[in-house]
Amino acid sequence: MHTGAGPAMTSGEIIWLSSFPKSGNTWFRFLLANLKAGRREALDINGPLGLGPNLMARHSFDDVTMIASGLLTPEEIDRLRPPALDALAAEVGSRVYQKVHCGYTRAIDGQPLFAGRTARGAIYIVRDPRDVAVSLAHFSGVDIDRAIDSLNSTDSCLGQHTRRQGTQLRQQLLGWTGHVQSWLDQTDIPVHLIRFEDLKSDTTGEFRRALDFLGEQASGDQVIAAVEHSDIRELRAQEQRSGFRERWLPSVTFFRRGEAGSWRDELSPEQSMRIVEANAPMMQRLGYSV
Repeated sequence: MHTGAGPAMTSGEIIWLSSFPKSGNTWFRFLLANLKAGRREALDINGPLGLGPNLMARHSFDDVTMIASGLLTPEEIDRLRPPALDALAAEVGSRVYQKVHCGYTRAIDGQPLFAGRTARGAIYIVRDPRDVAVSLAHFSGVDIDRAIDSLNSTDSCLGQHTRRQGTQLRQQLLGWTGHVQSWLDQTDIPVHLIRFEDLKSDTTGEFRRALDFLGEQASGDQVIAAVEHSDIRELRAQEQRSGFRERWLPSVTFFRRGEAGSWRDELSPEQSMRIVEANAPMMQRLGYSV
């Protein structure tokens, strides 16, 4: 993991907001979006966030390459993604904050997918995998054992459908440990690590440190307002009133508990042990008890 100064702000650049699914990525995006909006009231969770276009969308790839991605294999798409991302960022002409769940992977020709000439750095958000498993199960509408299988599997993927074409390109997850290791141990772009648990216990302080890394200027009052507008109670209230476009199942709440350590009353000892046995070295590296 890189340390030291973060990326200097220039035009036409990408900052990756990376995490394994259900680790707090969406919450961090709302913190950043509410800060940049600078409004007296919280942003509409279903409205534009002002962080840039979705560079991971299939239609974005198709538009910039002028190739129908449905005609290509995932491996062929990966070879074209670095220049496609650079072209998309250049078209925007400003900083883009892009959410990504893919592990830090490379195309078959060795190119890193996320370290093109416009990539300036990444915020990496990590969460105790036991809490991730519980949240992933609720979000996906599957039982916890199946969520644990996905969490522990190095072959887990998003966007790789066998019966239909997804709206986003394939994102290889690599399993929880593989995902974390791939981003923290690469040496191509600087990365700022945030533990969900630390962001939860000291939201203002952790957010301020992330902003310092990003070179984003903000007063203390602006940071406090962004934190208040992105509080889980505010996000949950908005979802209850009007739903949330990023949830997979209409009947499943996206902003559920948003707690650290809730796995203790939602996992059986056997389920907890399955996660620990598969991920103990990385959990210990990041300060999670095993």
